[in-house]
Amino acid sequence: MQRLVISALSGGLFGAGLLVSGMTNTTKVQGWLDVFGAWDPTLAFVLGGAILPMMVAWHLTTKRATSLVGQPFPSKPDPRLGHNLIIGSVLFGAGWGLVGLCPGPAIASLSWGGTGGITFILAMIGGMLLAPTLRLRIDRLAAT
Repeated sequence: MQRLVISALSGGLFGAGLLVSGMTNTTKVQGWLDVFGAWDPTLAFVLGGAILPMMVAWHLTTKRATSLVGQPFPSKPDPRLGHNLIIGSVLFGAGWGLVGLCPGPAIASLSWGGTGGITFILAMIGGMLLAPTLRLRIDRLAAT
């Protein structure tokens, strides 16, 4: 039960942050990405607002084996830049840049209707379903 309460509070805080910061406004996000045009640097504060508490959390968790609700922390990811990370980052960035939404804000955008958000979510789910097959093909190509 404690885990559900913490998850609900964290999700609510995240969603409120998305709305207040403007991350659910596609034109704001596209303005952030338009570095060579009408660049809007204000979302840098959102990035900073995410990085600072995360730095504190990482520092605190290095001294612990489990989370506050008793769950073990996941293992650290491989720090090497592999082909999967690079290709996935390019695909993610292209989708974000074309639409102006990433997964969290896309889900939040469903609350005010319209077919754009629904279409994006369906396409995102389709990409997630295709990703394992695509990853296997990329891994095979990289191995040869």
